[in-house]
Amino acid sequence: MSSGTRSAAEDSKALDRVPVVALVGQTSRTAMGGSYQQEVDLASLYKDVASDFCETATVPEQLPNLIDRAFRTAYARRTVTAVILPADVQELDYSPPEHAFKMVPSSLGLGRWAPAPAEEDLQRAAEILNAGDKVAVLIGQGARGARAEVEQLADVLGAGVAKALLGKDALPDDLPYVTGSIGLLGTRPSYELMQGCDTLLMIGSSFPYTQFMPELDQARAVQIDIDPHMIGLRYPVEINLVGDARETLRRLLPLLHRYENRSWQQQVEKNVARWWQIMERRAAVDADPLNPEYVVHVLDGKLPDNVILAADSGSGSGSAANWYARHLGLRGRMRGSLSGTLASMGPGVPYAIGAKFAHPDRPAIALAGDGAMQMNGMMELVTAAKYHHEWSDPRLVVAVLNNGDLNQVTWEMRAMSGAPQFEASQFIPDLPYADLARAIGLDGVRVEEPKHVEAAWDQALAADRPFVIDFRTDPAFPPIPPHASLDQIEAAASAVLHGDSDRASMIEQGLKAKVQDTLPGGRHRTDEG
Repeated sequence: MSSGTRSAAEDSKALDRVPVVALVGQTSRTAMGGSYQQEVDLASLYKDVASDFCETATVPEQLPNLIDRAFRTAYARRTVTAVILPADVQELDYSPPEHAFKMVPSSLGLGRWAPAPAEEDLQRAAEILNAGDKVAVLIGQGARGARAEVEQLADVLGAGVAKALLGKDALPDDLPYVTGSIGLLGTRPSYELMQGCDTLLMIGSSFPYTQFMPELDQARAVQIDIDPHMIGLRYPVEINLVGDARETLRRLLPLLHRYENRSWQQQVEKNVARWWQIMERRAAVDADPLNPEYVVHVLDGKLPDNVILAADSGSGSGSAANWYARHLGLRGRMRGSLSGTLASMGPGVPYAIGAKFAHPDRPAIALAGDGAMQMNGMMELVTAAKYHHEWSDPRLVVAVLNNGDLNQVTWEMRAMSGAPQFEASQFIPDLPYADLARAIGLDGVRVEEPKHVEAAWDQALAADRPFVIDFRTDPAFPPIPPHASLDQIEAAASAVLHGDSDRASMIEQGLKAKVQDTLPGGRHRTDEG
């Protein structure tokens, strides 16, 4: 039970539209309103993150209704709810609500429902999609339950499919027309898909960065979303279809005409194949001491079929989110997530541990930045040490991208505003993460040479307990996208001119990485990486 403080994780889950029920402690009823020790106005504290349902229990008879309604609301509206429990209420004997005036009974469960748009709206949407020659599909986490229908739609329309980062596991990356992530952390083929399309279909996504979508007068657009409050926000859409993604697509598919000309989809597939070649070459670039892209690229071919992945985001991520987005191809039953909307710092290890509690029979891997690891990841290892004996599959791998820098923000400052690295706030100390893991009964290894990277992953994935890999990575390796705008390139150059403390390495590694984008040919990517 929460002690009464609100966490960044709850804010992150609210913005990422993940159901959460928070049980929050409060001071005793007799002390409330008296400025007593640890008393916080919790209703005000939680009123934004849990605005759909935040209530305080004052007698035991309230509990069935409050708890059941909190769960139903969280599931139905995909949000955070909170039930506040004063300390003295927690100590009372339970009494169920009576059949009496102002007593509120309750019931368990929430039936399944699948809302669908009106038939005339589906017909209009089909007309737009059938008229397109170059259809692009953008999916988010709302399309996760409609995998088969999205695949069928892409086949019928000869479309390419890009994914918002929270929808990375909604469609397999080994489908040749799947272009991967979109946006600042996205891929070149996703950027090319949006630049070249004449029709856009968005499914279950509120992807916020309009600049990565087609020009506003370029494409006709249709959007599918279950939430009418989150539809039509990002692009001038002609038809907004409010409904469950799977049920809506099931009704829409019979209205679509198979597009026989496959030249658009074939071009998308060529762009995707070339992208994986570029990623392979970028991973092979020398660095000092380790190329972070190589570290994650090696993992791609070693991912267990049922793995659950989590990545850090925010300033202390060590750019983990970038390499998670670009180098890891999710296939089959693999699942993955991160703080996509809030970009909260440090969710990687807590998310992976949460996954282990939900699925103790599946391996979990967290890509953690060193800043995020120092913020809360190391103490979360204590949780893993306490509970890992209860997991039927003991594998929990924490890979720390240890570069001594709050690297994501460092590069954003360079690319967005031309600001040089500010060591006073960006530098963080090097800690022995693997040694700390071993000190509490876990296992780990520190890796500083490329020749040891593959063996470290193998050792971690074969371990009989949670395992920490401390990868010493190069902070000068640029995470800016290969389709960076001229403004971003000029801004990064400005950081050099203004005396960036890491300017020599920054220029060298930036040039090496950019050269890989222009080289012809290269090996095709295989399932082995």
